[in-house]
Amino acid sequence: MIQDIIKDSNIKTVSILGCGWFGLALAKKLIGLNYTVKGSTTSQEKLAILQAEQIKPFIVNFTAESVVANATFFEADVLFICIPPKRNSAELLDYPNKINSILAAAEKKTKHVVMISSTSVYADDNKIVNESSETIPDTDSGKVVLAAEMLFKEQFPENHTIIRFAGLIGPDRNPGRFFAGKTNAPNGLAPVNLIHQADAAGIAVKLLEKQAFGQTYNACSPNHPAKMDFYVEAAKISGLAIPEFIAEKKNWKIVESLNIPAYLGYKYEVRI
Repeated sequence: MIQDIIKDSNIKTVSILGCGWFGLALAKKLIGLNYTVKGSTTSQEKLAILQAEQIKPFIVNFTAESVVANATFFEADVLFICIPPKRNSAELLDYPNKINSILAAAEKKTKHVVMISSTSVYADDNKIVNESSETIPDTDSGKVVLAAEMLFKEQFPENHTIIRFAGLIGPDRNPGRFFAGKTNAPNGLAPVNLIHQADAAGIAVKLLEKQAFGQTYNACSPNHPAKMDFYVEAAKISGLAIPEFIAEKKNWKIVESLNIPAYLGYKYEVRI
């Protein structure tokens, strides 16, 4: 059922916690649209890079127990939390508590919080999923991301905005490299769930323009070619060794969105 969205007609200042591959791309796009953007990094070396893009740079360090940062970073109309879980197993398990620390630091300072999440919260259960589907993740990263989402919803029960990205591709993430030269790669007939960086940033911007806070969004290209078709073609385009897949379809899902068409009306730029 379509719910009323929470409106805020005065969105001018955006803080982006985590100016990595996606966060920096979003920040640069917002600067081009005349938003005031604060960006965080844990690296002194990256401060100059942010400043060169007219992003107000901040060092923000966070653990499962606390956040060390200039409090003015969190004083924003919108805060995007763009911190993916670490692959290291020990840090992976700390992820929900790190998000909890960040949410505590942002409370009463930020009008709207947007958490960047992942479609890994849905199991590969051989079906189509959307925002109303049950979330039963079947990977460790999916489980900690879902746990972080639940903490977010508990702390901001009336206004939690979540964007669940499918697999991200784009500059410096050439999909042709993912399977280049591999043989007998499994699950070649399974559909892919991907989104290009341009569309990932475009959806985040559209969220601000529409002021469509308080919803969960599955951000995934509406095109879902078979894995073997997509990655063979990507390798060819990049001049890389052509992978070979087993023509089988096991453990798959197709990620769709009800809320992006309903609330954002976003049109994807890059066809997968």
